[in-house]
Amino acid sequence: MLSFQRGSRIARMKTRWIITLCVLGLITGCAKQEAPKKEQPAKSTIGSIVRLDPAVDAIIPQGAQVEKIASGYEWTEGPVWSHDGDLYFAAIHHNSIIKWTPGQGVSVFLHPSGYQGTKPYPGPEPGSNGMTLDKEGRLTVAGHARRDVYRLESFEPGAKLTVLCDRYQGKRLNSPNDLVYKSDGSLYFTDPPYGLPTQGDKDPLKELKFNGVYRLPDAASHKPGAPPDNRHLQLVIKDLTRPNGIAFSPDEKYLYIAVSDPQNMVWMRYDVLPNGLVANGKVFCKADPSEGPGGPDGIKVDEKGNLYGAGPGGIWIISPEGKHIGTIKLPERAANCAWGDADGKTLYITASTSVYRIKLSIPGVRP
Repeated sequence: MLSFQRGSRIARMKTRWIITLCVLGLITGCAKQEAPKKEQPAKSTIGSIVRLDPAVDAIIPQGAQVEKIASGYEWTEGPVWSHDGDLYFAAIHHNSIIKWTPGQGVSVFLHPSGYQGTKPYPGPEPGSNGMTLDKEGRLTVAGHARRDVYRLESFEPGAKLTVLCDRYQGKRLNSPNDLVYKSDGSLYFTDPPYGLPTQGDKDPLKELKFNGVYRLPDAASHKPGAPPDNRHLQLVIKDLTRPNGIAFSPDEKYLYIAVSDPQNMVWMRYDVLPNGLVANGKVFCKADPSEGPGGPDGIKVDEKGNLYGAGPGGIWIISPEGKHIGTIKLPERAANCAWGDADGKTLYITASTSVYRIKLSIPGVRP
């Protein structure tokens, strides 16, 4: 009997302990489930995606987010992805070209990249601007405040610099802004006055009466260190007030020009003729300033012929038919964009102070 009673007491004690442990386990389990909600707040997002047409769903994946990769600048421009897997962009107000390497971050690649004088530059934009690569992968730069177009013969420190052109019919270029190679090796570039001290048409240093779009035949074959080939420079468009971004359609049948005139913010499209000149210019798409700060600026195309252009509120996506189908909204004014990464599906975006990227579904046309 005593043995039985002692066993009963022990059994009752074990039962109480089991119940207590179960209750504590439930409480502890609840605590473990609740903790992550307190310790891991929702990830903040940058910008937003505006889908204006179902066609944009084939371009921007559901859940795609904008990511900031570099900041602390004042007006970044001219991004280009090198064949070595680095991103280069212009920090115009810093008169520098910056190199961004995945996993390592940023470093100054070239300074000064634009204005070369010893005295402080009298205008707001002393640096270089748009950039692209030739068929050999060499960096070609719109000099902007340098008032020329130049090429670096390699990406090595102290690489030789070759000026491709700096004058038209004996007069200095305004301030080359953006540029693109055609597959035949000819180079096209825009020449508004934004790199001049006053950025206006009446600037005392402005020698040309217009803001043109030019073509330099066989620019890719220009010998390293050779003098500028101004003699062969061709004026292909001269009636645009503020030509800015420039790109070809994937088949090179059309040339697109972004016009950044606040009074006429449009993207233009021209037929490319067999001789390399252009004709039949028409408005491809009009920008709506009510959508946010900014206007038509740098442009790129993807392999399906969609146009991506800095515009009001961010990066506008325009179909091959000229329809605005979506916008990648940014927290600041967009300037330009370029395709990067191994698959060419990441769009890198330069803006007022920072550089962003977003992963898309269609590869871009890259130099």
